Amino acid sequence: MAKNMGVKMHFRKHHVVIDNGIVQLTLTNPGGYVTGVKYNNIDNLLESQNDESDRGYWDLVWSSPDNPGTTGTFERIEGTSCEVIVGTEDQVELSFTRTWDSTLVGKHVPLKIDKRFVVLRGSSGFYSYAIYEHLEGFPGFNLDETRIVFKLRKDKFHYMAMSDDRQRYMPLPDDRLHDRGKPLAYPEAVLLVNPVEPEFKGQVDDKYQYSCETKDLKVHGWISTDPPVGFWQITPSNEFRTGGPTKQELTSHVGPINLAMFISAHYGGNDLVVKFSEGELWKKVFGPVFMHLNTTSTGEDPLTLWQEAKNQMLEEVGKWPYSFPASKDFQQANERGVISGRLFVYDRFISDEQAPTNGAYIGLAPPGDPGSWERENKGYQFWSKTDEQGCFSVEHILPGTYNLYAWVQGFIGDYKKPEAITITPGCDIEVGDLVYEPPRDGPTLWEIGIPDRSAAEFYIPDPDPMYTNQFLTDDPNRFRQYGLWERYATLYPDGDLVYTIGESDYRKDWFFAHVPRKKGENVYEKTTWTIKFKLNNVNKDETYKLRLALASAQVSDLQVRVNDLNTDSPLFSTGIIGGDNAIARHGIHGLSWLFNIDIPGTLLISNEENTIYLTQANGGTPFRGVMYDYIRFEGSALSCSGSNTCI
Repeated sequence: MAKNMGVKMHFRKHHVVIDNGIVQLTLTNPGGYVTGVKYNNIDNLLESQNDESDRGYWDLVWSSPDNPGTTGTFERIEGTSCEVIVGTEDQVELSFTRTWDSTLVGKHVPLKIDKRFVVLRGSSGFYSYAIYEHLEGFPGFNLDETRIVFKLRKDKFHYMAMSDDRQRYMPLPDDRLHDRGKPLAYPEAVLLVNPVEPEFKGQVDDKYQYSCETKDLKVHGWISTDPPVGFWQITPSNEFRTGGPTKQELTSHVGPINLAMFISAHYGGNDLVVKFSEGELWKKVFGPVFMHLNTTSTGEDPLTLWQEAKNQMLEEVGKWPYSFPASKDFQQANERGVISGRLFVYDRFISDEQAPTNGAYIGLAPPGDPGSWERENKGYQFWSKTDEQGCFSVEHILPGTYNLYAWVQGFIGDYKKPEAITITPGCDIEVGDLVYEPPRDGPTLWEIGIPDRSAAEFYIPDPDPMYTNQFLTDDPNRFRQYGLWERYATLYPDGDLVYTIGESDYRKDWFFAHVPRKKGENVYEKTTWTIKFKLNNVNKDETYKLRLALASAQVSDLQVRVNDLNTDSPLFSTGIIGGDNAIARHGIHGLSWLFNIDIPGTLLISNEENTIYLTQANGGTPFRGVMYDYIRFEGSALSCSGSNTCI
């Protein structure tokens, strides 16, 4: 490899080639499809059996503005013109653009798109980013998804890694075909019954088993063992992704396919679909992301390429924001700002003093209500975590007006600083000491779970032996096994879950997902979970509070009744909520919800057993259900003497 060679560019009839002596990148001209990646004496790391438009490309899914769902028209982004933006020996940056006009109504997404590819001197890989713009006069539409896709050679890339605890040799794409695989409850999940490699027989292949929260989604990819080559997608910043740090996204999966996800409805549903009105002005830069290539020395274990890729990821993160992008829409470090401060939490029923938060997520996102960052999808977000003293610093913030949001492990609800914050180029803002007071009316009489926006602490059953994947049998990935929702009916074939305060243990007795019960072929009925508890000396004049924090909801109607299951009207109903589909997609959470329910003292009984019934009333499919995050029953603020403590 000529590591010190300058970057060269060659235009051919329908292609352009960029070569820095380490990697050679071939793109269609003017379309901007990646047709070839030459590295380490392999002529092409991409699947050359595919059409040139189906190897490496940007794509999106869009729909009409009245579409209520999360699907639409799939479109690969094909440029109509190519321009050399930078053409030096240190850097080549190419722009492939396309725009929209009235002759394209219904045919192409109404966006102006400029996608860029960059190769630097001495760099073992290449970068890509894009600028999307919705202009005055453009019609309204929904943007359901956008991403970069690379389809690698299936004869070379057999080992996938996306974290230290999820990496493995992968089945072949042929194993998913009808003569080798059996489709399961949805098309993405296939039981391998006659795979090419017998070791995969009986396993389930499902791309959602490799999903990851974006806060942890910085590097993933594939390894070829002969010759030893790694192909990695590195994302040094999440500022351009939607839904905040806990949003879950796809990574790599059988193909072999490598994805860079920017917008999707995965684990969020329609709330994460970007909706544009007619003429709405909007512009956003996605990326750059880095496609990193590596190899090993002779005799070295090829699987060590994962460790080198992680080291490269740290190096890329340290370079953010990059200095090389030539687009004026990508703002450099000196054009950005910083905020810092301390975050405390104060719950007077836990402590008389404000406590510094440790490990709280705190960040800037477009203005909205507390917690709106989780469903925000048009702007940029910038996040950090507090240290042991509650101190935080959020860096590299783009100019604009934001709200400061936070959420604290171990406490329900969301913090929002009342005043908006305006970031200007080069600013360094100290916001001082901030105090989050979580929702609270009175002392805790009982609680179930841990408020952490996840159902991971609850009972995760063993999978059906027919569907077990061995690489997911241990914590923290047990919840990613296929078909766990069906285990509820196995554990509770006749009656539903009953939880007794003071006796039951949520780690063993509270099923991770409140799902319908299967009663026959395609018949799923509502289920009611029961919480039993006793109270001393109920004050009939007081109002108690039930806090229901949900980690996920999928087309569910959660109803609450107190001491009378047969009453026609529940005390509380969520109505139909949610569409994150996290139960089906092996997510231990989707989007969070918090419901604060008043319980009149007149409904409760002193010194005897009380019962709260939680009914998920919307059956019909196996995936309609909720995952609880945390449940708390509070006395009133007037009853702090202990007279309402549980027996």
